[in-house]
Amino acid sequence: MFEGIIRGIGDAVKNMRGKGRITEANIQDGLKQVRTALLEADVNFNVANEFIERVKSQTLGQQVLRSLDPSEQIINIIYQELVRLMKGDAEKPEPMFHIAKDRPTIIMLCGLQGSGKTTTCGKLAMMLRDRFNKNPLMVAADLQRPAAIDQLKTLGEQIGVDVYCESPGTSVPGLSPVSVCQNAVAHAKNTAHDIIILDTAGRLHIAEMPMDELKQIDRLVRPDDVFFVCDAMTGQDAVNSAKAFNDALDLNGVILTKLDGDARGGAALSIKQVTNVPIKFMGVGEKLTALEEFVPERMAQRIMGQGDVWSIIEKVQRVQSDLSQEEIEAQRKKLEKGDFNLNDFRKQFEQMAKMGGMKDLMSNMPGMGELIPEGEDPDVAIKRIQGMIDSMTKDERKNPDVIDLSRRRRIAEGSGTEPHDIKQFLNQFAQVRTIMRQIANMSLFDRMKMLMGMGKSGMLNPGASLPKSKIGTGHRKTPKERAEERKKKRKQDKRRP
Repeated sequence: MFEGIIRGIGDAVKNMRGKGRITEANIQDGLKQVRTALLEADVNFNVANEFIERVKSQTLGQQVLRSLDPSEQIINIIYQELVRLMKGDAEKPEPMFHIAKDRPTIIMLCGLQGSGKTTTCGKLAMMLRDRFNKNPLMVAADLQRPAAIDQLKTLGEQIGVDVYCESPGTSVPGLSPVSVCQNAVAHAKNTAHDIIILDTAGRLHIAEMPMDELKQIDRLVRPDDVFFVCDAMTGQDAVNSAKAFNDALDLNGVILTKLDGDARGGAALSIKQVTNVPIKFMGVGEKLTALEEFVPERMAQRIMGQGDVWSIIEKVQRVQSDLSQEEIEAQRKKLEKGDFNLNDFRKQFEQMAKMGGMKDLMSNMPGMGELIPEGEDPDVAIKRIQGMIDSMTKDERKNPDVIDLSRRRRIAEGSGTEPHDIKQFLNQFAQVRTIMRQIANMSLFDRMKMLMGMGKSGMLNPGASLPKSKIGTGHRKTPKERAEERKKKRKQDKRRP
């Protein structure tokens, strides 16, 4: 996500820091690099120019040039302007949803065909149910696209959320999306649903959109929130479409889909400035749980290469909420005793999968995104390790020290790997087990500090081995080490008078 901008801004900052002294010429050169990075990321031309002018007017001030660390000042200015670009000048943040008090809240989704409206409808319903304790009703108001109603029904069955639909040809004469939405509101009031999500029809091109139909739904149903759903990977087309929909419907927010596959980020950085409509949510994966609130401050941190630690913490909390306090305490005690086996190791991978995968986690940690080699997928490596563990017996997973050469050959054959791969993995696991024992009683902050240190030193690079701890291992010097010490001592003795 945003690899181009992150790399471009990072290079510009490194160049400015690499100079012996910050001057106006250095700043001008650095901001040219930032501008190029923005334009290559498909940021709107006017938006990119205005952004650079605002940064330039602040960085060329005497206060920055005379400060003790001008490069840090410049980084802070760029960060603040990125936040302003995606957030606007509003002092108070907009609420995620405008929840009605005395009636069902109505959310209307609109957008072009193929933007991901129906899937987003399911994601929103899950979020409202699981995080806000609501009882949502999804409404199939797309009577144009073939199989749209069936798709929403299938989604409803998958996540356990009710769907309201009226199939064409089997209902009352004169069936229309407007009447479906009105009937759904009446149905929700009688069935104790407190959230209604309208999945409206779309077309492939903005010129073909039934804007009059959407305006009629907006006028007669009076939704509390109107969200425009758009594909982030379409770049400037997404910005132009958002502007057209906002002119017709007066949007409350934008939901960017497929943001995890958007290496440029032009839409995310341009929409607020061009349309004055805030980005509310972002789709970061195909899973129905892969919908996150769009927080400009966190996104700016990612773009500046500082990661998004708070997102990781929130994901950990949501995953661990499925565990009872007794289970969490039992895990802690096992770690404290050093009782960490391959069964526990595999459970950690399963929790990572729930949190969005290894690649997403690493990209959100400061300095960690650069540790993923280009073209390398950490999730593939994780699956390979899971295959090794699954090819072991129960006793081997519980006590991996019993795995000898013959067992390694059998495990390798079962997992499609080589015996030396099994040996290397077991050696790394032994080191991880030692570290897990050490961090059992650390606070979350101390654990994060430890991980950051490991990341900066390169220990978390794929294939790198963790340092062997000497704490509690009874490390003894080898004969070679003792001989070297004796030799050093003799030299020191000769120098003495």
